Amino acid sequence: MNKLVRINTKTNEVKVEDVPEELRSLGGRGLTSRIIRQEVDPICHPLGPDNKLVIAPGILTGTPAPNTGRISVGGKSPLTGGIKESNSGGTFAQKMAKLGLQALILEDKPEQKSAPKVIYVNKDGIKVEEMPELANLGTYASSEKLFAKYGNKVGILVIGPAGENLRLNSSIQFTDPKGRPARAAGRGGLGAVMGSKGVKAIVVDDQGASGVSFADKDEFKATTKRWTEILRSHPVTSQGLPSFGTAILINIINEAGALPTQNFRQGRFDKAAQVSGEKIAENIEKRGGVVKEGCHPGCIIQCSQAYVDEKGDYITSGFEYETVWAMGPNTLIDNLDDIAQLDRLCDDLGMDTIETGNTIAVAMEAGIVPWGDGKGAIELLKRIYDPKDYLGKIIANGAAFTGEALGVDRVPVVKRQALPAYDPRSVKGVGVTYATTPMGADHTAGYAVCQNVLKVGGCINPLQKEGNVEVSKNLQIATAAIDSLGFCLFVAFAILDSQDALDVVAKMLTAKTGKKWTVDDIINLGVEVLKDELSFNKDAGFTKAQDQLPEFFRKEPLPPHNTVWDFSIEELQQAKVLA
Repeated sequence: MNKLVRINTKTNEVKVEDVPEELRSLGGRGLTSRIIRQEVDPICHPLGPDNKLVIAPGILTGTPAPNTGRISVGGKSPLTGGIKESNSGGTFAQKMAKLGLQALILEDKPEQKSAPKVIYVNKDGIKVEEMPELANLGTYASSEKLFAKYGNKVGILVIGPAGENLRLNSSIQFTDPKGRPARAAGRGGLGAVMGSKGVKAIVVDDQGASGVSFADKDEFKATTKRWTEILRSHPVTSQGLPSFGTAILINIINEAGALPTQNFRQGRFDKAAQVSGEKIAENIEKRGGVVKEGCHPGCIIQCSQAYVDEKGDYITSGFEYETVWAMGPNTLIDNLDDIAQLDRLCDDLGMDTIETGNTIAVAMEAGIVPWGDGKGAIELLKRIYDPKDYLGKIIANGAAFTGEALGVDRVPVVKRQALPAYDPRSVKGVGVTYATTPMGADHTAGYAVCQNVLKVGGCINPLQKEGNVEVSKNLQIATAAIDSLGFCLFVAFAILDSQDALDVVAKMLTAKTGKKWTVDDIINLGVEVLKDELSFNKDAGFTKAQDQLPEFFRKEPLPPHNTVWDFSIEELQQAKVLA
């Protein structure tokens, strides 16, 4: 990967540049955050012309190494007001890498709204064209039209009505190997940044591309063999996730007393078994869906599925733990088919499911929809398709905005981004991550659930403070590196329990790039990514006061353990690399 592509969305001018020397060893999140830090004014308006949207595959993406098909999207977040990297699977990243593109950068914005634009990229060049027929279409219908025009072998990045209408909770959707736009760069509202630039979709066609290059192809092949063995020998990546998907965590986290229920009032849901990964697999097998599949070519974990209704008709895929929790226990909805429809709506509208589930809970707090009313929640989300519907506008702007609009004070957010599916009072390590990551509340930024609950890579008491700041800091560094390399985050389970895993990754990087990589280099990469992100947020006006959870977590004991959030702001600063 040795080219940067800059597309001026005001003039449609395309510039293809050689990658500067200082950026050549970066990819994924490391590259998106570095470009945003260097080129975007931290105090600019996120939907204005000075913000940029950067799309970058990881350093190892496009290679035969398993589970390296991730893509990073970066920009200044309309939701949090800080820097943002959102990560996704799908086919787009590998196709982009095989074309030799290290990053696509959308710059400026049109002076006035016009027909949606589509950017088409192949080995012969890049063109920008209008497709008015895509205006305000959902991502499923848009993808069908794009496949019909460009062929069924392309990879598609597309926004839905939420992004087009600049809603703060708008995702960017990517098509999976079966052509479904069900993989999301969900968090932070980056779909609105893309919408502000008048771009509906980017289509990448890698047919005839030369593919990625290797400094030592034979060594890379040999090292990849060991990497594959590591993933296939770990019980989480070889058994748990393929058998039941990520929703296997529903029963596990519920048993741990950390499953946020009814907007974080309790740590257990009495109907958890009805929405569990085991129940999802049972429904899929009985109805003729697909129990396991990969979100991108080369995935050997296969934690995704295709969920179908009672007639065997497809509803949604990538039916993940966070989504099931957000739309289920968090809102007291216990009907899996309703939850699946809510997931499908989010993918089609182009919205993050975690933020949306929390927003529905806030709306339930306000009495807009009764608790547990799945059909009512479905009708609420459908209102977002109408750009003139005022309640739809409110809901599509996320939990914090909705709480302000409806006068609700129980709103579980950090830096205006909604909390994921682990109550921080019962999983304190991940609570530290929620509070201190530059991304806003985000479990993937430092997944201390591993040590707190799953006992992978160590064992740290989830109910007490000791050790949880340190583990969050270390995991935030490691995750920033993983996101930069193009790995699926779930490889971390195997890495944490394998003595030679990081050495193997370093050898793969050396064989790919020709530059000598060590384990220390990988760790330093993560540190540098976080320095870029934290310094951007500091210049954007963030202070340590924003590194804390909402007050109700500190005041309300969480059943069944009756623990509270008890970290001070000063204690939390020790989790940050610049502390």
